[in-house]
Formats: sequence, C-alpha cells, structure tokens
Amino acid sequence: MPEYDELIGFLVRNIVAKPESVEITSKRSENGVVKVLITTAPEDIGRVIGKRGTTINAIRHIAKASSIKPNEKVEVDISEE
Repeated sequence: MPEYDELIGFLVRNIVAKPESVEITSKRSENGVVKVLITTAPEDIGRVIGKRGTTINAIRHIAKASSIKPNEKVEVDISEE
C-alpha cells in the first residue's frame, strides 16, 4: 500500500509558508476507502486550496493516480479549523 500521507505531506509542505505546521492524517474506513486529512496553519489554507480549487484538485488527482495500481480509493480533504 502506498503511503498517501507521506506523498500528500511532501506536496503540501512544499506549497505552504509554514511547513512545520502541516499535519497529515490518514485513516482507512470500513469500506476500504483511505481518507486523508490535511491540517495547516490558517493563513496557509488558501495556498493549499488555490484559485478556484485548482491546487487541491491537483493534489487529489496525484493521490488518485497513485492509488490506481493497488486498486484503492483515496479521498483528500482539508481541515478548516
């Protein structure tokens, strides 16, 4: 199984201004879906989302592409706390 939290963490840490505040958690649900949650500093949420969601959509596409060979489903979301 690919380490989705490491992959997404690498991408997000290279985008934000405060990489030390990035936390990535992943959890597998009962139906086999891997859910990855991105938590950043409040001022970096806009950088992760991007204009019209282009950056977060690109991150989701990369995660989806990495899940094709192991035949898994990955969902990426941002914590807005």
